[in-house]
Amino acid sequence: MNNSNPAATTAKSPLMQFIPVMLCFFSMGFVDLVGTATNFVRNDLNLSVSEASLFPSLVFFWFLIFSVPTGILMNRIGRKSTVLVSLVITAVSLVIPVFGDSYAVMLISFSLLGIGNAVMQTSLNPLVTNLISGNKLASALTFGQFVKAIASFLAPIIATWGATTLMPTFGLSWRVLFLIYAIVSALAITALGATPIREERPDKASGIKECIKLLGRPFILLCFLGIMCHVGIDVGTNTYAPMIIMERLNFSLEDAAFATGVYFIFRTIGCFTGAFILRVMRPKVFLAISGLMMLASMIILFSAHSLTALYVGIALVGYGNSNVFSIVFSQALFYAPNEKNEVSGLMIMGLFGGTVFPLAMGYAADAIGQLGAVAVMTAGVIYILCYTIKIKKEA
Repeated sequence: MNNSNPAATTAKSPLMQFIPVMLCFFSMGFVDLVGTATNFVRNDLNLSVSEASLFPSLVFFWFLIFSVPTGILMNRIGRKSTVLVSLVITAVSLVIPVFGDSYAVMLISFSLLGIGNAVMQTSLNPLVTNLISGNKLASALTFGQFVKAIASFLAPIIATWGATTLMPTFGLSWRVLFLIYAIVSALAITALGATPIREERPDKASGIKECIKLLGRPFILLCFLGIMCHVGIDVGTNTYAPMIIMERLNFSLEDAAFATGVYFIFRTIGCFTGAFILRVMRPKVFLAISGLMMLASMIILFSAHSLTALYVGIALVGYGNSNVFSIVFSQALFYAPNEKNEVSGLMIMGLFGGTVFPLAMGYAADAIGQLGAVAVMTAGVIYILCYTIKIKKEA
């Protein structure tokens, strides 16, 4: 659907269109506040670990349910309108905790946050194709992931500030994070709504059956599994990197917790530098380099017994995995240019791998220790290297 006429579109420079879209990527990062908020809610309400663990699990669940229907919705109302819907849902989810933090209230808030993020990730990435095309697409998507990572980094800082500052926070304490991000969501809605973006019309309306049938195309299925492996490695490293250090070096949780910080630091650096590297290097070459970096990290995590070496391994997987999503996603869109909305829904549904991989890693770790968890991640890395071979030579 066209959200503006051609004359209006040309009135805006590409940069003026790109800035509101990047603000939407920043809003996409709000979903990562769930980790920080879960710890505060658990303390405030004296929840058990299992009760608190329901909050983050809700996020990945909604990707499974809403991704493909969102691809269909884009065919009906357009990508920009669908992104605006996702921003409204996100804003509502962030306003709700301002009025309370009971268990039921937070479940509703996190559910809406997960739904909004599933809709946003499905629609925002293909919206970028209306502004950026060709070899620059992977670079633009990677830069968007970098902007998203900034919001993820700021969440624990803002929450901690709200909980400890002497400045007025309207009685919200750490929940001032929700108010601040709700305001940013409102700004994103206003900025994107005022920005004309010309979209190509979909050739035909599609249903869920037609979308799922796209998985019958071998390369689309390979991309879908690639997204699952990427997210599985991401969530797996976040969860198990401290545990590997604890088991290998007999560290306490407090001493090993910085391992997650190392991963996030190098993932963010990877997103930022990747946005520039992908402008001059073919995605297939960069993905191969990234895969080899992750393979080297797995070897280190298997064998290293010093803190420095383990940090190097975690840094390598953080940097190597940072650009996999953007490259695989853009390759899937290039493969099916007339079905970008449907393909986007399928690829985002692959983020459900964030639930599947940790479960497999948990069973493997129980059986043979943290080496089992590393083995599961290694399988994902090997798949990504095999996927690289299948990318067209010109990519």
